Amino acid sequence: MTEQATLGGGCFWCLEALYQRLQGVLQVQPGYAGGDTPNPTYEQVCSGRTGHAEVVQITYDPDRITYEDLLKVFWQAHDPTTLNRQGADIGTQYRSIILYHNEAQRSAADAARDALEQSRRHADPIVTEIVALEQFYPAEAYHHDYYNRNPSAGYCRVVIQPKLRKLHLE
Repeated sequence: MTEQATLGGGCFWCLEALYQRLQGVLQVQPGYAGGDTPNPTYEQVCSGRTGHAEVVQITYDPDRITYEDLLKVFWQAHDPTTLNRQGADIGTQYRSIILYHNEAQRSAADAARDALEQSRRHADPIVTEIVALEQFYPAEAYHHDYYNRNPSAGYCRVVIQPKLRKLHLE
């Protein structure tokens, strides 16, 4: 039996590369969610007018990795205190967002966020949205498996590789 998680923490290329390297993760698909434009394109999402965020939809084996473990990586992989940006990526499409699939995921996301707040690991408040997943739209094919296909590209070397090293995944 498999389950799915949908998370956004900046550029989907980063999260895809991170989650692909975790034991128990079976598939990671970049896409768009959290907005109101049906079947958005990358260009539309980048305009900031669709309401969608760049996200990844993770298919995983809950007997090998838990939803809570996926959330631990999520909190470490990005800055959940910056509103509508991650590093040089600026706009609502890069916001920190957890799109839960069921009430158990909502409860786990709320508990994880609250624990992170109480830990005072971050000086600023957590701004991560926690909302129900209404619809996931897969990104265009050229976004899929981006890091693995383009490891020497500038963005991959400057942004993704340091994150992989930070999380001991490369």
